[in-house]
Amino acid sequence: MSHLELLLPGEADLLIRGLRSFPLREMGSGGWNQQHENLEKLNMQAILDATASQDEPIQELLVTHGKIPTLVEELIAVEMWKQKVFPVLCRLEDFKPQNTFPIYIVVHHEASIINLLETVFFHKKVCESAEDTIFDLVDYCHRKLTLLVARSGHSGPPEDNESQYSTPMQELQKQAELMEFEIALKALSVLRYITDCVNSLSLSTLSRMLSTHNLPCLLVELLEHSPWSRREGGKLQQFEGGCWQTVPPPEQQKLSKLDGQVWIALYNLLLSPEARARYCLTSFAKGQLLKLRAFLTDTLLDQLPNLADLQGFLAHLALAEPQPPKKDLVLEQIPEIWERLEQENRGKWQAIAKHQLRHVFSPSEQDLRLQARRWAETYRLDVLEAVAPERPRCAYCGTEASKRCSRCQNEWYCCRECQVKHWEKHRKACVRTAQGDRAK
Repeated sequence: MSHLELLLPGEADLLIRGLRSFPLREMGSGGWNQQHENLEKLNMQAILDATASQDEPIQELLVTHGKIPTLVEELIAVEMWKQKVFPVLCRLEDFKPQNTFPIYIVVHHEASIINLLETVFFHKKVCESAEDTIFDLVDYCHRKLTLLVARSGHSGPPEDNESQYSTPMQELQKQAELMEFEIALKALSVLRYITDCVNSLSLSTLSRMLSTHNLPCLLVELLEHSPWSRREGGKLQQFEGGCWQTVPPPEQQKLSKLDGQVWIALYNLLLSPEARARYCLTSFAKGQLLKLRAFLTDTLLDQLPNLADLQGFLAHLALAEPQPPKKDLVLEQIPEIWERLEQENRGKWQAIAKHQLRHVFSPSEQDLRLQARRWAETYRLDVLEAVAPERPRCAYCGTEASKRCSRCQNEWYCCRECQVKHWEKHRKACVRTAQGDRAK
């Protein structure tokens, strides 16, 4: 285990054994909340283990107890809840909660699961242990990346402009929208790890990736638009560690982690024997893939030397004739989890929302206090700081920060001047947080 232990081996084993799937109606309930807290602890412990480069018992236990399919089902279930039930809750005129944190926990659940999957899917045996649910996970990643490409014209996530909020539920909707961007970036990493196992995937999954979704062409679009990069005030910024960070000029030629994930996924899908044998290089696909040649600079090849093989493949592709669409008979599998959940709950979205309004999302003050105490025990400050991807960054200029807002303890700054300049934007959240702490 790592030098900072959140869970003892026996505790982790017990929590993983207890993981189960919940009906959409029960999301936010007492039992569901307990599992969410358990997942957060497993998530943080997995990150601690991976960061310490030691044995990773969390992924071992997930594989041993066959719980990766359970995580995939929970991931897709909460995605469906956010698409079908959450909008109904937001429209209910008689629902005006004073505290939206219980709903936020459900909205955040998807991010918690995809983060855990990103951490453990680095290991190929985790991908293999997903069994048939790998098909559903590929579909999930495709949905997220398609939305990421579709919104690429907005240069990343919407700005967090708190002056636009008029009700707590509208603020929560905005937070969910911001979260969706980060979830999509995690899905990109998970997809890349799946492509590492492309030669052992089922024919149906491979066909889904290459023919139904044409993932190589989707990845080319991601490289073209690079939604995790933007220019702000003439400075290059990249989205890393949950925020936009200014990239110093000497590091601007350095390959970002997300660009690297796209290139490795493309390499796996275009050059692995199984994928090459089954990918139909039509005239459209050829045109899209040849766009990659403009990106394959000497600087990039120095950082990812294996891409020289991809460069050779593209040179050969430029001279080759496009293939006609294949007409092989393939029995196409459908995404079982999404289809089953939709059939079970079709026509019940409003009833689920009203049930949760009465029994889940309208807690008493005493219930909120008890839940707040449990959240404080789950999200320990020492653990949160240990799992942070890097040193905190200034909320105003993005450089490394060492000073924290003394009032709310949430934002970091490199100097007093940046804190003053950021105050107009930070004021509302700072006051609200400070008042909430005093209320406890």
